[in-house]
Amino acid sequence: MPQRPALPRRQSGISLMEALVALVVMALGVLGVLSTQLRTLVDTQSGIRRAQAVRLVEDLSERIRSNPAGLTRLSDYEITWNTPLSPAAADCAAAPCNSTQLAQYDRMQWLQNVRATLKSGDAAVFMVADDTVPENRRQLGVVIRWRDNERKDAEGKALSEIFAPSATKTTQQTSVSCPTGSTCHLQYLVPTARCTPYTLGGGSNPPLICAQ
Repeated sequence: MPQRPALPRRQSGISLMEALVALVVMALGVLGVLSTQLRTLVDTQSGIRRAQAVRLVEDLSERIRSNPAGLTRLSDYEITWNTPLSPAAADCAAAPCNSTQLAQYDRMQWLQNVRATLKSGDAAVFMVADDTVPENRRQLGVVIRWRDNERKDAEGKALSEIFAPSATKTTQQTSVSCPTGSTCHLQYLVPTARCTPYTLGGGSNPPLICAQ
């Protein structure tokens, strides 16, 4: 009997290798999507915190405007980093206060809101040296800081290093800079007076006319 030629042996394992390659490709795709989603989430959270900081600055501006003598007592609203939340001398929500007491009360209430709203939040408020005469200074600088979730970029820099102000802001007394490891929002305020003295009739103690 003539011998039949031996059939080539079938190679095994091809389907398994193809499945493994497909799983690796799919895993890489899923990881890419997750990385993009996490990046978007972190950027969204950073934008939300910055919007909250803007609203907090607006709140401080309204508090100053509501103080009848707030425009002339801007120095009473100055705050340094890590200011203790000591109770104000008077509770202006329970009893009438003068302008100085109201400024102290508003400052503590506002700072408490900053620390309650933002993660590791704090604030510094300073008088801007825009005039050589201290009595003529009518501008406040407000720096609000918070701590973002740490995420590194391609160069290994954290968000706090990327978005932090690169230079310190000089005030009439010292320099205010963004603390290391924090993200900061800097904004300048030019408060307006809600109450103006009525001097048409003369007199050394004119009455105050306050807009509603």
